[in-house]
Amino acid sequence: MDTDYWDPPTPTGTEAEQLLASLDRLRATFRWKADGLDSAGLRTRIGSSALSLGGLLKHLAAVEDHVSTVRLDDAPMALPWRELGHDGGNEWEFTSAADDPPRELYELWDRAVASARQRFAAAIAAGGLDQPVAISDDEGRHPTLRRLLLDLVEEYGRHTGHADLLREEVDGLAGEDAPPGWRPIGAAGGAA
Repeated sequence: MDTDYWDPPTPTGTEAEQLLASLDRLRATFRWKADGLDSAGLRTRIGSSALSLGGLLKHLAAVEDHVSTVRLDDAPMALPWRELGHDGGNEWEFTSAADDPPRELYELWDRAVASARQRFAAAIAAGGLDQPVAISDDEGRHPTLRRLLLDLVEEYGRHTGHADLLREEVDGLAGEDAPPGWRPIGAAGGAA
């Protein structure tokens, strides 16, 4: 992941380039906020909230995979969610992450994002942002790929804000941008 994601997309880029760059900037900001922590840091919660940075890593990995497979083209989720014990519930990622080693959480998210980037790039190349995706509402209407990507931007916007607060609680790290040259390292002291 390059720190180039911190720079907003150029105003002359295509709509798809700008949308993907905005999503990647949110992904990079989230990853920076969650990076370099041990188990205790990843389990830290604020007040009565069940959210933790580890839970957010696992949740967003599942979201990336679900959106870029099931919702995009009705393919099965690529990552080993069943093997990980996913119970199909919406809270599973948040509660089960407390038992996961940090390295596994970072690798899970990193792999999910890399796979989703490839799937979205291939879909855009094949049919553009206006193409309908596999999911549909109760009336059989299919949203476009643009809508799917905007939903993912919204999901990251929400959870990157959560990550800001959680990380500040863990060790005081605050700010909007990573330091120049930042690269993800994963678990405290280990390379990602």
